[in-house]
Amino acid sequence: MNSIYDKVSNDTIIVRINKLSVESKPLWGKMNAAQMCKHCSIATDIAFGKGELKVNFLMRLFGKLLKKKVFYGGDMGKNSPTAKEFIVSESLDLEKTKAEFIERFSRFANEGTAAIKTMNHPFWGKMTYEDWDALLWKHTNHHLEQFGV
Repeated sequence: MNSIYDKVSNDTIIVRINKLSVESKPLWGKMNAAQMCKHCSIATDIAFGKGELKVNFLMRLFGKLLKKKVFYGGDMGKNSPTAKEFIVSESLDLEKTKAEFIERFSRFANEGTAAIKTMNHPFWGKMTYEDWDALLWKHTNHHLEQFGV
């Protein structure tokens, strides 16, 4: 099973990120490759205890109810809604956003579970290291598939 904490698995994600180019077009959604890399970096920052995600009570309850299905069930849905804090619409440099994303994602293989600083996700609720592994692998894979890599 793939794991963000496993060096070989982590490297396969990095190889895929490096395949992105300015010519890469999404198979669905509105983001370009640079915006997607930034989006994934921002989402990953939550695990590191960085960034802020404001979630109301109803959405927090919704997240807790869906957590197991999303993390351990089928694929993430195409064009699924995302938190406004994770929406990236500005023009960005792809090589810079790829490097930032790779730096963040590499931390999991280099530091293991010590990289995780947030054990209570604002949307998903109480998290284990296994939950973070499942979420970040699935989210990253979902967006790399979005760009055919």
